[in-house]
Amino acid sequence: MTSIPCLTTNNDVEIPQLGFGVFQIPLDETRAAVTSAIDAGYRLIDTAQGYDNEEGVGAALAGVEVNRADLFITTKLANSEQGYDTALAAFDVSAHKLGLDVVDLFLIHWPLPMFDQYVGTWRALEQLQAAGRVRSIGVSNFAVEHLERLLQETDIVPAVNQIELHPEFPQDELRAFHRDHGILTQAWGPLGQGKGLLSHPLLVRLAASKGRTPAQVVLRWHLQIGNLVIPKSVTPRRIRENMNIFDFDLGDDDLQAIEELRTDRRLGPDPRTMDMR
Repeated sequence: MTSIPCLTTNNDVEIPQLGFGVFQIPLDETRAAVTSAIDAGYRLIDTAQGYDNEEGVGAALAGVEVNRADLFITTKLANSEQGYDTALAAFDVSAHKLGLDVVDLFLIHWPLPMFDQYVGTWRALEQLQAAGRVRSIGVSNFAVEHLERLLQETDIVPAVNQIELHPEFPQDELRAFHRDHGILTQAWGPLGQGKGLLSHPLLVRLAASKGRTPAQVVLRWHLQIGNLVIPKSVTPRRIRENMNIFDFDLGDDDLQAIEELRTDRRLGPDPRTMDMR
């Protein structure tokens, strides 16, 4: 079975560089999808309160014959649960649904700056880490300005920022900020959310030259530029295919060609204005 390389967080926790995301997987399909992923060799599973499928992840974890210590489980705080006390209570609900005493990574899902609660929410996450309920804490969809405020007003630097990131939207400025402050970059929507990236002629040609699929080439690109990445699928063949990216490399010319795909066009919401609770 393929061994997935790990990166190390700023609090010395190892996190697999390739994981399996369950965004938009219905609850009744989640157990089977996660089980297929773990059977294929994935060890990082990424869910969220807002995905409404934590119970399915928990059911899969209870049914697989893999040591808990070998799995890395991430979930995220729902936007409606921001605030110190509500975040602590919401974490207890997630831990129960997942069937876990300790969660490996807990993230604030969106900053929601217009409600001005993410600093107090972050202090709740700091408390969860101090209490041993969470191994690492981080954020999702935070822009530089939101991260700077956490660095100024709180004690713990986020271990991870999970952001929209793909060849058309590589987020160079934000990734540079992460590098400067010891924050790992994790990419959601790494394949462009099915909105045409994988059919781009450049990627099709590059994949053919490697004997790979365009998705495999893009996932390999993520690994080589230092991202953590969490593709999702409910198809066992595709789940296995996304794992098959550790026995080839992209050369400097390949990486430069992929750079030409940049449009700097965001496909998801803008963290500065996203206000859904």
